[in-house]
This record gives sequence, structure tokens and C-alpha cells, in this order.
Amino acid sequence: MRDLKIPSQRHPEKAHRPDNAQPKKPEWIRVKAPTSEGYRETHKIMRDHGLVTVCEEAGCPNVGECWSQGHATMMIMGDICTRGCSFCNIATGRPDALDVFEPGRVADAVQKLGLNHVVITSVDRDDLNDGGAEHFAQTIRAVRHRSPTTTIEILTPDFLKCDPSVLEAVVAAKPDVFNHNLETVPGQYPTVRPGARYFHSLRLLQRVKEIDPTIFTKSGIMVGLGETNEQVRQVMDDMRAADVDFLTIGQYLQPTPKHHKVDRFVTPEEFAAYEKAAWAKNFLMVSATPLTRSSYHAGDDFARLRENRLKKLAEA
Repeated sequence: MRDLKIPSQRHPEKAHRPDNAQPKKPEWIRVKAPTSEGYRETHKIMRDHGLVTVCEEAGCPNVGECWSQGHATMMIMGDICTRGCSFCNIATGRPDALDVFEPGRVADAVQKLGLNHVVITSVDRDDLNDGGAEHFAQTIRAVRHRSPTTTIEILTPDFLKCDPSVLEAVVAAKPDVFNHNLETVPGQYPTVRPGARYFHSLRLLQRVKEIDPTIFTKSGIMVGLGETNEQVRQVMDDMRAADVDFLTIGQYLQPTPKHHKVDRFVTPEEFAAYEKAAWAKNFLMVSATPLTRSSYHAGDDFARLRENRLKKLAEA
């Protein structure tokens, strides 16, 4: 049996790579260890329901803050991914079969946490014919049934190896927000996200809007991987051309010495400049800070996103 707590077993595809030095983090991205009662209660609910969270598996720096408020991001379809992206801390390998009872457990946990907004993501499941699209749809429907007032945000894989029609099953389940991250600029894909295709991911987001224009779309990238300022701004333009509503930009943090190196730590001032540029390109919502992650402050951001759309419609 693999022990996913051991890096060489968690990431067998990275075990023979040379180490990349992990630079000291600057003051602006250091966070306190989680110790609150709210954190412990959220942890207990996750364990009692046998659920996986991307907060833990990806080593998110915001886990203490988010879990203290009960805001855990559910990761469905297991804790082993079929991809081996160089930036990601999710375990790589052959996943187990899907758990047909998982959608119900997710719905029960959302109800017990009393969430007004929930984020549901997953590992990549290239081993499944539909990439897990129907499992996403079942989970959305289960949450809707148990918590009809909870807004639902999903962060999906790219469904690269599936028939294009599988996306329709996910969109038909009517999530409030459909998020799929581009992760980085296209020139970095061969080393950062080798199993994915930039323009396929961009087209996926565009197709969601074509199928159902009422669903908000969202995407994000990391910076500090070796990209240039011009490349980041081109990604913004590409997203707007695909009618993406919400952009997130955060600092890449290297999980282990075997992962992609941190090229540099982008300053808060540079993030502020990216945010200003993105607003000028007419995104409905932008979050660009060193600690920004896809689901960080997702509930509050969704409220602003919805409000901004209503303002825009009123002005039309």
C-alpha cells in the first residue's frame, strides 16, 4: 500500500527529479498555524463524513482562516489524480473506483456546516469515460436537494479526453459558478501543466457560457512561475474573449523540493497593478493578491459577483 504522506510515494512521477531550492517566504505570505475551535469542528465534520478536501491535499496556506469559518472546499472522486502537474501537491497515480454515496455525504456535510456558498472541486479522472462529469452533476443535485438556498461553485477538470458533450451534463445541473483554472500562461504549459492544453481549457470556459449564459464563469492563474507581465495580461484578454466573468491571481508556492521552482515572489504592489488592469478589461469580479486561491473568500466574492452583474444589467 502506498503511504501518501511520504513524498516519494505521493508523487512517484517526481521522485527522480532534481531538487529545486525552496526560497524563504516573504512576510506578506506568511500565515499562522490553524488552532481555532472552528477549525477543529470543520476538521471533525470532514473526517466523520469520510470527505477529502483540496485545502488539505494541496496544502493551501489559507486553511486555518477558511476552516475557522467552516468554509472547506470539498474534493470529490478521491484523493489520487491521473495527472502529474509540476506545481500540484495532489497525489498522482491510479485512482479508486467512484464512490456512489459520496454526493450524499457531501450534501450532508454542507448542511451540517450551514454553508451559504460551497466550492466543490475534484482530481482529474482521465480513467473515466466522462471524466467524472456525471459525478459532478449528481453532487450538485444532492447539495441542491439538502440545502436549496446554498449557492454552488464547482472547480472542474478540463475533460480533455472526453466527448465534448459531457460538459452539458455538468452545466445542466445548474451550478451557480463554473470555475476551471488555466493555472498559468500558455508558454509555461509544457513544464507546469504538461497533461493539459491551454486553448482547450479556454474553449471549455467559453462553451459553458454558450450552453447556459446565466452561469457565472471563473478562472485563475498562479504567478511566480517564470511568466512575464505581458503574458499575464494576454491571458486576461484571452479570458475576456471567452466571456469569463471572474479572474483570480495568486502567488505560486512550491510544495516540495521536487515540484516546480518558485521563480520569484511577486510583490503586493504588482498584484495591485494586475487587479487594476483586470478591472479595466471589464471582468465582473477580480481577486489578485499573494494569498488568493480559487476558493478563498468565495462566498463573499460570489455576492459581489452577482451584485456587479445586476449593476451592469441595470446600466445596459
